[in-house]
Amino acid sequence: MSMNIVCLDLEGVLVPEIWIAFAEASGIPELKRTTRDEPDYDKLMKWRLGILKEHGLGLKEIQETIATIDPIPGAKEFLDELRSLTQVIIISDTFTQFAGPLMKKLGWPTIFCNSLEVAPDGEITGFKMRIENSKLTTVKALQSIGYETIASGDSHNDLGMIRASKAGFLFKSTEQIKKDNPDLPAYETYEELMAAIKEALN
Repeated sequence: MSMNIVCLDLEGVLVPEIWIAFAEASGIPELKRTTRDEPDYDKLMKWRLGILKEHGLGLKEIQETIATIDPIPGAKEFLDELRSLTQVIIISDTFTQFAGPLMKKLGWPTIFCNSLEVAPDGEITGFKMRIENSKLTTVKALQSIGYETIASGDSHNDLGMIRASKAGFLFKSTEQIKKDNPDLPAYETYEELMAAIKEALN
């Protein structure tokens, strides 16, 4: 009996994209860019922090928006059922300061993510990535301690962990990413994803 662990991306898969929600709430459309548009996460984050600084916005304002975000309909039920079958870890490039309220709404699943550097006045001055190429590195580390991984995500930064896993699926991804990766099964509903994961667990 192999030991399985399911690794899921957070934004776009279980909850809406945080930065898109904040772009809408703050009326700053440039903040809609995500890892779907810009594969270089470091570049994307530095650009975002520059925009926040320019507009005088900090952690408090983003957290106020996050408080209004609910998981994608069906996400919590999907996660609850999945966690009754196997171990699940959410591996995300978001930040602990953003993820907390969303984890509460999802029933406190385990999440591995990054952290923001925040000044006393609430300005976000920088960010600390937990590890280079965090999703792929984490999946390889889990494999090194005896787990077989099953992974799913929607963006460029999920492809590494999806391809390195014994089974991997695109979920609610973009037409472009699906077109560029025709060999990866792509699903749109939690029912489809659950069926695929269950098959991979056997």
